[in-house]
Amino acid sequence: MKNPFASASAAILTVALLSGIAFPAVAQEAATPNAQLASRELNARVDALMRKMSLEEKIGQLVQYSVGAATGPDASKLSYDDLVAQGQIGSLLNVHGSDQVNHFEHIAMEKSRLHIPLIFGLDVIHGMHTTFPVPLGLASSWDPEMVKGVAHTSAVESRAEGVPWVFSPMVDIARDARWGRIVESAGEDPYLGAAIARAWVEGYQQNDLSKPDSVAVSVKHFAAYGAAIAGRDYNATDMSDITLRQVYLPPYHAAVEAGAATMMSSFNSINGIPASANPYTLTQILRREWRFDGFVVSDWGAVSELLNHSIGADGSTVARKAIEAGVDMDMEGGLYGTTLAAQVRSGAIPESVIDEACRRILRVKFALGLFDHPYIAPTPAYVATPEKRAQARKVADETIVLLKNDGVEGYGKLLPLGKSVKTVALIGPLADSQQDMLGSWGALGDAKNAISLRQALTERLGDHLVYARGVDVLYGEDEANLRHALGQPETPVWDEKQGIAEAVAAAQKSDVVVMALGENAVWMTGEATSRSNLDLPGHQEQLLEAVAATGKPVVLVMFTGRPSTIPWAAKHIPAIVEAWFPGIEGGHAVADVLFGDVNPSARLTTSFARDVGQEPLYYSQLPTGRPAHADLNHLPANGEEKFLSRYLDVNNSALFPFGWGLSYTTFRFSAPKLSAESIAAAELKPGSGAPVMVTATVTNTGSVAGTEVAQLYIRNTAASVEQPVRVLKGFARVALQPGETKTVTFPLGFDELSFYNAQSQRVVEPTVYKVFVGGSSLADLTTSLTVR
Repeated sequence: MKNPFASASAAILTVALLSGIAFPAVAQEAATPNAQLASRELNARVDALMRKMSLEEKIGQLVQYSVGAATGPDASKLSYDDLVAQGQIGSLLNVHGSDQVNHFEHIAMEKSRLHIPLIFGLDVIHGMHTTFPVPLGLASSWDPEMVKGVAHTSAVESRAEGVPWVFSPMVDIARDARWGRIVESAGEDPYLGAAIARAWVEGYQQNDLSKPDSVAVSVKHFAAYGAAIAGRDYNATDMSDITLRQVYLPPYHAAVEAGAATMMSSFNSINGIPASANPYTLTQILRREWRFDGFVVSDWGAVSELLNHSIGADGSTVARKAIEAGVDMDMEGGLYGTTLAAQVRSGAIPESVIDEACRRILRVKFALGLFDHPYIAPTPAYVATPEKRAQARKVADETIVLLKNDGVEGYGKLLPLGKSVKTVALIGPLADSQQDMLGSWGALGDAKNAISLRQALTERLGDHLVYARGVDVLYGEDEANLRHALGQPETPVWDEKQGIAEAVAAAQKSDVVVMALGENAVWMTGEATSRSNLDLPGHQEQLLEAVAATGKPVVLVMFTGRPSTIPWAAKHIPAIVEAWFPGIEGGHAVADVLFGDVNPSARLTTSFARDVGQEPLYYSQLPTGRPAHADLNHLPANGEEKFLSRYLDVNNSALFPFGWGLSYTTFRFSAPKLSAESIAAAELKPGSGAPVMVTATVTNTGSVAGTEVAQLYIRNTAASVEQPVRVLKGFARVALQPGETKTVTFPLGFDELSFYNAQSQRVVEPTVYKVFVGGSSLADLTTSLTVR
């Protein structure tokens, strides 16, 4: 359908063009993705309201403050109640529960001149009360339908708290494990990332914002926030337009196509232009090309932080640049409400720009039903019911990755633990931590509802479980300082030398040792938690080596928010499990996997480096003119070629690659087959379907039921622009009984075979594609497709 606001969008674009920014010629989308926001009835109500609004009231809709922060009242010398009554606030964040929500809504609906409700937002990242695994773990399930269910449960609980707007999902592509916010991402791949992004939006919004069990999303952080240079949070990003469009934008685009109601602009600059004042990304791409019809909110303080980016001498200038670029709402920046009106009256900002931003916000408020139902029923106390725990446990079961499972004398494969194991030693600083099970960004999750690994194993083993803490996640004094900074109960500085001795003694009493090691979820993962070293923090490596030296079989369980560098463990520890931060049922889920009640089916969505010096590391590297074998890592000898693209001290390859994950059974793939071995490029057009189908069989060759993740990769061997050595273009979870065979089918059409050329145009060219099918990015069964 025709975009009813095309003229206003064009006015903003004109402002951008007058700023001297040149945009490449790229085809525009044909229709607005969210039909609800574009409906005639809804927009008639918006237009009728806006005709009554003063300039100040329109600007008020563009202002958001956080309750508990002094930014708003300090900037205006008024209380929040006064600001709401005068129509100077459109949104509040960190407000939840019927007492708070209804207090502010009664003021807005009864005391403000036009009775416009507020919209309340909150960072609901992986659950509101019922805390599920962190997003990086959820993505490791390779199960978009499961993610959709998590989003829906979160929406129901958010609405009950009076929060109709969640600052989720984060869909940034993350290829550098040093970046702390990788924990909130779906990992390194744009195809998988797009599928997960779409699932989040569909689960949250239910394709109808007016439903009482749906919430509006805020897709973040637009754009390319995950490509911060050196993995340092808030740092600049610098990349070609091809890389931006081909790697970093697809998940955002998928979210917009799924009907995302709002987007959040990011802190970083992109090629020298801050993302929160960037007309190329916010207007040209988001609104002109993708026809996004929701509104954009800045990240916390991002508009005022434009001063630090040195693109304006004062608050008025940077506020003007942000609003004209396409940031509709100023989160905690304090500039829109204090500087825009004067600039409109002076002619520096066209009032049509304010009108369009206000209109976008009001559309979402009407779509959510806030004008008709502004108040909420009394908020009930949260109860982690058996049904909620069952969902959280099943989800966590699907997110745990078995990285290694070698044979051990007397046991065969060490996992799953069998009946011959009588006594288990549980050792490590994450073994008995309920708080760390929740992960970062836990919203209203309460650690008292979380099941630690110690609790879960005690339920199974009783007195046959021996526990020792060993060491802290950080060094003793650092751990004490951390607790003080977080307001947690202070504990005596831990004697780590004695703690290691106690751990060794516990191991010696056991048949098998389970080591629970990793990161502090709150302090070491999430926002502003970049790390320059990805080894196990503190003295955990020393603890691991001391326990392994006892000769007892060791299972290493990792509770982390990012890939870790664990080369020693990968060489010496027979079984390694990546559990991420698995949520309130995390302990039970890990125990399910350790004892074989659940056969692990998760697969990595991020590459595990051998050394931090490999970062950023990802499977879909561009080829070089001097390729080296991925496992070559020594000084040239015996006539070997020196001048190759490699390291002298570490393999090029990942320790554990993208798509990797083991099972308690084994699988066999057949070579892929194509429905056509050749196709004309002219047949491959947007929206024309998939003229070629790829099929392969998957067989469970083991003795227990299991689920394989079948993965399709392609390589373009003769493009006009260099393409990666392989890229993911399809996947499917395949559940198989022992001996069972199933056929998987993947489409190959314009969406899968196209790429961006040097003119930033998405095209298909005559070439030959290699097509791979297998169980990870190492898939080696291949065939070829010719595009003529």
